[in-house]
Amino acid sequence: MHFAIKSLTAASLLACALAAQAQKGETVKIALIDPQTGLMGPVGNNQVKSWQFFAEKFSQSNPAGVKFELIAFDNKLSPAESLNNLKAALDQGVRYIAQGNGSSVAGALIDAISKHNERNPGKEVIFLNYAAVDPDFTNSKCNYWHFRFDADTSMKMEAMTTFMKDIPDVKKVYLLNQNYSHGQQVAKFAKENLARKRPDVQIVGEDLHPLAQVRDFAPYIAKIKASGADTVITGNWASDMTLLVKAAGEGGYTGKFFTYYTGLTGTPTALGTGGEGRVYQVAYQHYNMGGQMGKWADEFKAKYKDDMYTGAIPLAYTAVSEAMAKAKSTDPVKVAAALEGLKFKGFNGEVEMRKLDHQLQQPLFVTVWQKADKKYPYSPENTGMTLAPVKEYPSYISSTPTSCQMKRPG
Repeated sequence: MHFAIKSLTAASLLACALAAQAQKGETVKIALIDPQTGLMGPVGNNQVKSWQFFAEKFSQSNPAGVKFELIAFDNKLSPAESLNNLKAALDQGVRYIAQGNGSSVAGALIDAISKHNERNPGKEVIFLNYAAVDPDFTNSKCNYWHFRFDADTSMKMEAMTTFMKDIPDVKKVYLLNQNYSHGQQVAKFAKENLARKRPDVQIVGEDLHPLAQVRDFAPYIAKIKASGADTVITGNWASDMTLLVKAAGEGGYTGKFFTYYTGLTGTPTALGTGGEGRVYQVAYQHYNMGGQMGKWADEFKAKYKDDMYTGAIPLAYTAVSEAMAKAKSTDPVKVAAALEGLKFKGFNGEVEMRKLDHQLQQPLFVTVWQKADKKYPYSPENTGMTLAPVKEYPSYISSTPTSCQMKRPG
């Protein structure tokens, strides 16, 4: 009996070893579907480089021993074009789809991938969402094949307003956001959170503007100044953020900005030395984290003359490769099961892909725009300025409950 057990154990180990070897060296294709042209093109192109940079890094070393190949598609920020990109990717045998810029696009992809997987057993696809932050994707619209590596809008607002409640000179707030699901959710959660944490704060104005269409924010800045707002909350990103802070500087607005995306391409240059001590960002990373992230950022800057600001990308590569090692397979069906509830060490600490809704639980950081110095030296776009950390919130503070009723295959 003892011999039988030993033989079985040896056989199991051999089977595991063979299974692991079966994936070693295998090439895993990831299709990135994001804008590379138009007003949002600069951010999209930065993230194409980031996905490519980490494909090369993780191909050199990862727990599963696989190689990663990136295939980038330009969706022009269009949900319809994104579905064409998805079809082209599937035709090339891609089983892993990545996207982040625009929850309107993410919603279309989640629906299309869900239908594809239901109709094509054996050809299932996993959606790696690295930046589309509509909370509905991990609540009422949660889907088994969707995994989000960014913190969603409600998590960031939870951290942001926890920080804001202790700033007494925040008294009158203006909400300026993009008119689509993300921007609407920023406004919704800002009002709810401030009413709960700082009921004395007045919402003195609110605007939703078209996504990636406004070229002059001067009229919005005039409205903000006229409202008497001492603070603006905005989830704007890319050109909508860059042009907003540019107009604020030119229009002489001296209030605070609480933002989601100050660090993205173009905004540091638009701010310059303006906004010092008045522009805050909440995110799962910052420019001065040091450690492995600091090394990656320096190497990325040397290679591309650009800043690497999307840490959700290495988090996705880490999670997927660890899940593949755990599953001993690159099959999305087995990898999805392994991703559920996966705990791993990210550049920002211990993180967990929550099984309930496939939302990564991770720490969040509040940073402020200030001069770079010895303590916080990283200078995005060589502005001489930086985003310096002023507060870190552990996962349990930024975590928000979920209403997801996950439907699992089988």
